[in-house]
This record gives sequence, C-alpha cells and structure tokens, in this order.
Amino acid sequence: MSENQNKWYVLRAISGKEAKIKEYIEAEMKNSSLGEYVSQVLIPTEKVAQVRNGKRVIKERSYLPGYILVEANLVGEVAHQLRSTPDVIGFLGGMEKPSPLRQSEVNRILGTVDELQEASEDLNIPYLVGDAVKVTFGPFSGFSGIIDEVNGEKKKLKVMVKIFGRKTSLELGFMQVEKE
Repeated sequence: MSENQNKWYVLRAISGKEAKIKEYIEAEMKNSSLGEYVSQVLIPTEKVAQVRNGKRVIKERSYLPGYILVEANLVGEVAHQLRSTPDVIGFLGGMEKPSPLRQSEVNRILGTVDELQEASEDLNIPYLVGDAVKVTFGPFSGFSGIIDEVNGEKKKLKVMVKIFGRKTSLELGFMQVEKE
C-alpha cells in the first residue's frame, strides 16, 4: 500500500465523545488489520486561556466539535469498520461512498489549528476601562479603584486608587485584581 492512497475523511461523532472514539480507533489499529489502512486519527483542538477567580486557566477544547479527521485508505470493510465505531454517526459527505477532503481543505484545517495553538497565549481579557476592581494581592491589597488603562500585551492594568484621600495610579497585573 503506498502512502498516496490514503486520503483524509471526516467522521461525524456525538459531540463530547471525540476523544473516546479516537482512543477506540487507535486501539483497533493496534489490535486488528485496521492499522494497515488507517494512518492517523486527529481531533482538531485549540487552547483557550481564561482568567477565573484571579487565576489563569488554560483549557483545551475541540476546534470542530462533533468531527474527527481520519487519514485512511477506504478499501473493503474499512469504511464499515470506522462507521460502526461506537458513538460515530457516519462519514461526512455520503453514507455509501464517503467523499475525501481536498488537500487544500486539509491544509487549511490543520494550518488553522496550528495557528490557534501558536496563538494560545492570547488571553480573554475580562477587564474594561472604567470597571471597578479590588486589589487582591500585593502591598495595596484591599484597596478599590477604577481601571484607567488596559494593556493586553503585558497583561497589566493601570488602576486609579484613592490612598490617603489622593488618587494614585497603580500598575497591576491581571492576577492582582478582581472585579467588584
């Protein structure tokens, strides 16, 4: 079997079961002849960073929920084996003869996923200018103020805080404050 016979197909799956299906197919690849015909199983995922309760949390979520990319040579019973995997609904693009993805589509999907993982450091900034915040960490913890400036690149905020009756500008990190 030459490598160029393998094409990319899309399996439709029950949303949330993608990882379980991938594990099942990979186990079948090792334990049966399916490994001769299926070369890769991918779940396109992206990393998303959020600030929750003052802590930075990075979660990985499916970029295309309900879909699994499979690089395979669909000869004989291979399509039937993949279609009959638990929690798989079927192939995208036809029940009898599934349509493979064009190489340009595969490159775009895989390229988009690579870009999303490289840009994983982008943070959903939960703060806006004018929001009231309370300092939770550092020498000024307990003070309240108003956000004057948001710098997403440095993950810093300029907060106007009243200290001894005078407004003072503090530069604080996203993790040092919480919304009031």
